[in-house]
Amino acid sequence: MTALPGKRGPELTLSAAAEATGGRVLGRGGTIFRRVSPIHDAGPDDLALLADRRYAADLPTCGAGALLVSEALCHLDEGPTDRLVVADPRTGRSRRCLPILHPAPEEEWGVHPSAVVHPAASVAEDVSVGANVVVGADTVLGSKVRIGANSVIGAGVEIGAETVLFPNVTVYANSRLGRRVIVHAGTRIGVDGFGYVQTDEGHTKVPQVGGCLIEDDVEIGANCTIDRGSIGNTRIGAGSKLDNLVHLAHNVVIGRASLVVAQVGVAGSTRTGDGVVMGGQAGLVGHLKIGAGAKIGAQAGVIGNVKPGQVVSGYPARDHRTYLKAMARLMHLPDIAKRVARLERRLAVLDAERPRGDADS
Repeated sequence: MTALPGKRGPELTLSAAAEATGGRVLGRGGTIFRRVSPIHDAGPDDLALLADRRYAADLPTCGAGALLVSEALCHLDEGPTDRLVVADPRTGRSRRCLPILHPAPEEEWGVHPSAVVHPAASVAEDVSVGANVVVGADTVLGSKVRIGANSVIGAGVEIGAETVLFPNVTVYANSRLGRRVIVHAGTRIGVDGFGYVQTDEGHTKVPQVGGCLIEDDVEIGANCTIDRGSIGNTRIGAGSKLDNLVHLAHNVVIGRASLVVAQVGVAGSTRTGDGVVMGGQAGLVGHLKIGAGAKIGAQAGVIGNVKPGQVVSGYPARDHRTYLKAMARLMHLPDIAKRVARLERRLAVLDAERPRGDADS
C-alpha cells in the first residue's frame, strides 16, 4: 500500500486486497484502486461494490477499474473484468479495505486551551478534549477518551476508556458511559424525563433523580435523546447500536446487542431483551416488555407486550404475517365497494319491479 506521486491517500492492489480479505482475484492482481464506491458512481480509480443482483443492471455503464463481488455473482459478463471475489462483499469491504484506504487520523492528545475542566475532575493523561469543552466537578475521563468541540460533560459523570464523543454532545450530571462507546454529534444523554403530575396548580414536575447508564461498545447516532431515570436507571445494554434521532424515555432498558433504527421512540419504563431490532419510526408505549430477539417493523405502533423472537408490524402492532394478510385484504376494498354498489343497484331495481301486493304478503 503506497500513495502515487501527486495523489492523495493510500491505495491497494487487488492482490493485496485479496490477501487482506481472504478473497481471490479474477483478472490482473496488480490493478490499483483508492476508493470503494457504488457501481453507479465509480471511476477508474475505484473498486465498485456489487453485493446484490438487483444492481447488476448498472454494470454495463460502470466506469470502475475493478469490481468487488461475491462468489455467486463473480461470473456476470458485464462490468470490469478485474475482480476481487469474496464470500461476503459487505464484510470484505467494511472490515478490511475501508480501514486501509481511510485510516483514522492520528490523535493529538491533550486538553485544548479553551476547554474548561473543573479542578475536581479526574482526567487521564492520554485524553483529547476539544475546543470549548466543559467538564464538571468529580467527572472521570478514562484513558484515550476523546471529546469533540463544544461538548458539555456534567458533574459526576464517568466515561470509560477509548470512548469517543463527537462535537456538541451533552452528558448530564451523574451519567455513566462504558468503554469504547461512540456518541455522535448533537446527542443528549441523561436528560430529565418527561414526568409530571396533575395538581390544582397545573402540571407539577416530578424530580428526575435516577441515572443513565450506557454500557460498553454502544454506538449512539446523531441527535438522539436519552432520558435519565425518574428514580431508577435508564440503561442501554452492551454492544447495542442506535441510529440517528432516537428517543428513549426515562427508565427504559434496552438489552444487549440490540439495533434501534432512526426515529424510534420508546416511552417510559419499557424494557427490551437482548438482540431486539426496532425498525425506523417505530413507536412503543410505556411499561411494555419486549422479549429477546423480537423484531419490530418500521412505523409499527407497539401497544402491548411482544414475545421473545416474535416479529410484529403495523398499528396496532400484531404478528407480521397476520398484518400482511390484513393489508392484502385491505387493498381489495375498492373493488369490493364497487361490487357492493352494483349489488345494491340491482336489488333496488328488483325491489322496484316487484308487485306491491307481494311486498305486503
